Amino acid sequence: MKNILLIGSGSHIYSCIDIIECQKKFKIKGFVNKKKKKLKNYKYKYLGKDKDLVKIRKNIKSAHISVGQIKNLNLRSKLYLKAKRLKFYFPKIISPNAYISKKAHIGEGTIIMHGVIINANAVIGNNCIINTGAIIEHDVKVGNHCHISTGAKINGGVKIENNSFVGSGTVVKQEVKISSGCFINANLFIDRDLKKNVTKIK
Repeated sequence: MKNILLIGSGSHIYSCIDIIECQKKFKIKGFVNKKKKKLKNYKYKYLGKDKDLVKIRKNIKSAHISVGQIKNLNLRSKLYLKAKRLKFYFPKIISPNAYISKKAHIGEGTIIMHGVIINANAVIGNNCIINTGAIIEHDVKVGNHCHISTGAKINGGVKIENNSFVGSGTVVKQEVKISSGCFINANLFIDRDLKKNVTKIK
């Protein structure tokens, strides 16, 4: 198995670890975080702060962004782009319990959680989170650095631009366009296009 580094260690890291362990393609060598910490119920090593990535890259080539995207829509993209500049490779992390059509495309660094369904001709960008039980229907296009949260349903032909978040249980009607930087709360029905950086949906 190839070695992999986890970047960030909020609560989302535990879901990432679970998928990586289930996938059985990568060996987690440790994690970096802005503060030293121990992981609950795991013995993976703290390897340093973001500033130590240059040194770490000499020994570990692959990485995954293991911070969530609820409090800050741009943090994941900043960490990803910083690591890319240091020549880290970002593999796809895909649960063996997800269904992905052979006609779908998944970008690098994206994690697909348990129970996800991604149907034909869907395109998922780089460094995304497609969280537990989400449904991405046919011909959907999801941009880079997006988080489709647990149980969300994205219907056919929807377009979601970069750095957007769709909350748990939210349903997006077919052909709707969600522009970049939008934050959509849980359990909503979105039946109209949303302009950039919309954060309050009524």
